[in-house]
Amino acid sequence: MTESKNPWTALRATTKYDNNWIRVTEHDVINPMGKPGIYGTVHFKHLAIGVVPIDADGSTFLVGQFRFPFGKYSWEIPEGGGALDVAPLESAKRELIEETGLVAEHWRQFLRMDLSNSVSDEVAISFLAWNLAHGQAQPEETEQLQIRKLPFARALDMAWAGEITDSLSVASLLKVELMARRGELPAEVARLIIAS
Repeated sequence: MTESKNPWTALRATTKYDNNWIRVTEHDVINPMGKPGIYGTVHFKHLAIGVVPIDADGSTFLVGQFRFPFGKYSWEIPEGGGALDVAPLESAKRELIEETGLVAEHWRQFLRMDLSNSVSDEVAISFLAWNLAHGQAQPEETEQLQIRKLPFARALDMAWAGEITDSLSVASLLKVELMARRGELPAEVARLIIAS
């Protein structure tokens, strides 16, 4: 694959909005065809962190909540923001216990992706978590969550059928299943995923 140089020329950047989570910037640019224009970008001040927990019976856990930007309810893997100066694994452990009450003995990072690279720089990282201990969820005050335990295969079916539309959840569930079938996960975890 050949890398190419940046065909855009950035002339000036103006911050249009800034809060603790995002910064919106308008850039005056010369586009790849040599014409002047503008380009709007959203800078994310946190990583997007996702977790696919696998229980001893081959179940996983989804979190349901109302998503304000879309005005609809959404089922997702446990996920949230991770500070840029904190190790992603530490953020994943915090998110899992906050949203589900689960603590995992074993962890594996398996996915890193750009969530919307035409307008934002948001990076997502997902972890697989297994050998789970169950405790009490500790959601943030902005979260009104439902927790749903179900066979991993059922969560995968939901992603495939469009019942789960969150991009990090869909990508994570599909990749975990593919890795299990390709022998890229520990055998004891792969068995739980495939057998569910």
